[in-house]
Amino acid sequence: MRKIFLILIVLFTAMVTGFGQTRYTADLSATKLRWKATKVIGEHTGSIELKEGWLEWKKNSIISGSFVINMSSLRDEDLKDDKMRSTLEGHLNSDDFFGVEKYPESTLDITSPVIFKNGKATVKADLTIKGIRLPVEFTAALKDDGSELIFTALVTVDRTKYGVRYGSGQFFSNLGDKAINDEFTLDVNLVVKKQSL
Repeated sequence: MRKIFLILIVLFTAMVTGFGQTRYTADLSATKLRWKATKVIGEHTGSIELKEGWLEWKKNSIISGSFVINMSSLRDEDLKDDKMRSTLEGHLNSDDFFGVEKYPESTLDITSPVIFKNGKATVKADLTIKGIRLPVEFTAALKDDGSELIFTALVTVDRTKYGVRYGSGQFFSNLGDKAINDEFTLDVNLVVKKQSL
């Protein structure tokens, strides 16, 4: 009898805790992720795809959420020459950069509630790249369209903290105009929709 009572308490607590929360799942076709990396003599821009993602939403706040990025989808979009573009993409996929064969996915996990005020909020999350999990923080903007939520953000990432040190002036000398900046940005346009029951 005592065990049954305890089970009922646990179930009731779970129901109360989750009451009013709505799960949204990422609309993969509508979501857009664009990256930008700069170097001494120029820059490269491109895209990468979200593999899956979800968040729990309650009273204008993200309660929790997790997102998976498909690293093998990384594409350059500024180079017009097919051979040059293919060479760059191959290099970015190699162990010099993201080691995609060994680390095919990167993840972003929200670590604390994100409360939106006037359509903006600070997001605290853990970002995992090449198996290294580190905290990140950025500002996100929200558009609530009823059946879907649209979040936009510009996330700045120091690649060297994730073991991506190729061309970094911090770790290599005499690079000259071949030096690559340590930080890259990810321009996020995330669209999530209410999960169907």
